[in-house]
Amino acid sequence: MDCNEEEEINPNTNDDCGSLWPYLPHPALFHICQYLNYKELLRIGEVCRSWLTVSRDDLLWKNLFYRNFKVDRSVPIIVGKTWLEEFKRLCYHIPIVQTETLTDHMHQVLHVSFSHNGKYFATCSKDGYVLVWNSTFPASIKYHRDMRKFCWKYTQFSQFNQSDTLLLVSGVHFGTPHSTSGEIAVFSLQDDFKLQCRVVNKPYDIFGTWYSDQHLLSGDLHWLAHLVSTSVLWLNKASQETGSEHVPITQNLYKFYNRNASSIRAIMVANCLPNSENVGNNVEALKDNVLPKDQDVMIEHGNPVSHHDINALPGSSRHQAQRWYNRNKNIDSFEYATSILYNTDYRKVELESYDIAQGFDSIGSDENNSNKDDDTESDVSFDTSEEFDEVPEDKYLIFTTGFKTYTPHQIGFKRIKPFMFPKRMDPGPSLKERLILQERKKEQLRSSSPPPEPNWLDFDAVSDKFDKIDHLIDVHGHIIGMGLSPDHRYLYVNSRPWPQGYNITNPLDPPPIAQEIDIHVIDLVTLKQVGTMLRSHKAYTPNNECFFIFLDVCNEYVASGAEDKHGYLWDRHYGICLAKFPHADVVNSVAFNPKDPEMLVTTSDDNTIKIWRSRAKAKQLGLNVAQFQEGVEKRRYRMQKRH
Repeated sequence: MDCNEEEEINPNTNDDCGSLWPYLPHPALFHICQYLNYKELLRIGEVCRSWLTVSRDDLLWKNLFYRNFKVDRSVPIIVGKTWLEEFKRLCYHIPIVQTETLTDHMHQVLHVSFSHNGKYFATCSKDGYVLVWNSTFPASIKYHRDMRKFCWKYTQFSQFNQSDTLLLVSGVHFGTPHSTSGEIAVFSLQDDFKLQCRVVNKPYDIFGTWYSDQHLLSGDLHWLAHLVSTSVLWLNKASQETGSEHVPITQNLYKFYNRNASSIRAIMVANCLPNSENVGNNVEALKDNVLPKDQDVMIEHGNPVSHHDINALPGSSRHQAQRWYNRNKNIDSFEYATSILYNTDYRKVELESYDIAQGFDSIGSDENNSNKDDDTESDVSFDTSEEFDEVPEDKYLIFTTGFKTYTPHQIGFKRIKPFMFPKRMDPGPSLKERLILQERKKEQLRSSSPPPEPNWLDFDAVSDKFDKIDHLIDVHGHIIGMGLSPDHRYLYVNSRPWPQGYNITNPLDPPPIAQEIDIHVIDLVTLKQVGTMLRSHKAYTPNNECFFIFLDVCNEYVASGAEDKHGYLWDRHYGICLAKFPHADVVNSVAFNPKDPEMLVTTSDDNTIKIWRSRAKAKQLGLNVAQFQEGVEKRRYRMQKRH
């Protein structure tokens, strides 16, 4: 019997097997079992009840678990679980079987996102299309839209609103090679994918995000002086107002000061959790930078950042990069998929969260026995009308930005206090009044010297004109992706570190970036780093052509794309790398089904979307796992290398 097969424990195991073996003393049998592998240990449990009892001993499975998965023995088991249950989960319930390969996109697939109910996922591609898929097996297209009709070059990002009634799609406009202009479109999932609104978005890698169920955030960029600009963030209604011209559909939210050609990018919104208000306003630097071995470069693929052409390399660099890749492509990529290491603060919060969850479970069981009126009330939690779109709690605006150079090397945090979107727009003075005011201004200009222009290069002199960023974390490298945990407690960040001891003398010439991608884990209550994974996986892109590698987080796992033509999977609690998912080119994005962590979607520059499901799910679907390709499990890979 294999741990990869859903075993059933037979209560009618025959104790009389015609020999004296069932009467072997438990201590002796236990000692023998310590030398068995997990398959053999499961098999001897079929002999008789006595052997079954010993074969299920949790101490045996604890040793097997640490031995097979190479978990640091200082990492405890998940509270409330047994070692056998955890062994089985990491063998049988991780997404590993490639059940579907979708080839409907005609170009590189840049991003994938899931609806909150897990029924749909959306993909964006350089072919200009956004596709919405049914997630049930086999996956099928529900909606599609060619955004090139709106002068889009390609689609690059999507996000479902909380009620899964609207889809935000972000893309890049056609324009000059140096253009950074983009746009956001919102589609209705209840009205046959009807277009609700379009919003300007600049630079395009602000992406856009939902602030509430019916309002979204977009951005704009205005240059003020040499290397100095301002990023303006707008709050927009998700539908065009047709009832009255005096009802506002957009509102200025924040205006930030940018220096050294940097700008606000990759915005997201997180719920503020209790005690997060105690965080001070300051700038922190993460001090776990790793010196990269090689600083050669590679050709551009994927989802590029804006301003990537500011310091363009000559074309010959691409040939050098290709030679570097050919020279190193046979390196074991699992060497770069190291474990996520958490500190004691993270482990302490894990235990506290379990205690709180246990308390809620006991409260919930009591509530289930109460009358059904409470259940009726909860069913209206996703009313999409304006009256129910108020946000009573504080939220965090999270984004990437720069300070020393134009590349995004800092994570910014701005607390958004609850506010009411204005119901009516102030019409302002009448036409006659505006003409009178204009004449007065002209008269003042004729009679006196014009007012001096602000010195935009002197931040202290103009700081009152801009909003203050509450907190900044410097990762000392190029940030290429961020993902929130489902409870909004932790932010996982993909970055490519700069060399130790780097020195930036020209903001348009940032340091070279490491060939490896690091992951940082930040606690959004304390805004402190609580976990890292250094030298995680291979990357081959030069700094000026660096592109986004999206990651995703569920309660059990972390997944990320990579430039070595694989996606990667880690266990969140134990931190270990579990598997990698092969593609024929760069893996740009990954996404878990929020309702089923045993389903993962990966998208790649090879124009494909791959769906990975667990062996347990494949069995439920009636699939013969032997007929499907599988990802590469690290535990099996190590065993094969030994043999």
